[in-house]
Amino acid sequence: MPKFIIEREISGAGSLSPAQLQAISQQSCSVLRQMGSEIQWVQSYVTADKIYCVYVAPNAKTVREHAQQGGFPANVVSRVHSVIDPTTAEEPGVAE
Repeated sequence: MPKFIIEREISGAGSLSPAQLQAISQQSCSVLRQMGSEIQWVQSYVTADKIYCVYVAPNAKTVREHAQQGGFPANVVSRVHSVIDPTTAEEPGVAE
């Protein structure tokens, strides 16, 4: 199933308290339970004024529906086409 990165513009996100982050997480999980197993929240990264979320879903429409039902912004929804990391730089078949 496709993976998506969601950029949520939330002023002061980096200053949210643990209790506020918990409340946001609980709201998201509640909506996810209602939507069924078609969409999954993987994890999120909180920066100063944005939260970047990683979701697995059949399409961007489903991701936007989750945001709408939860009352969350979904300013940018981008489908992940590839995942790279430092091992991507290694030449295939070269053993150490």
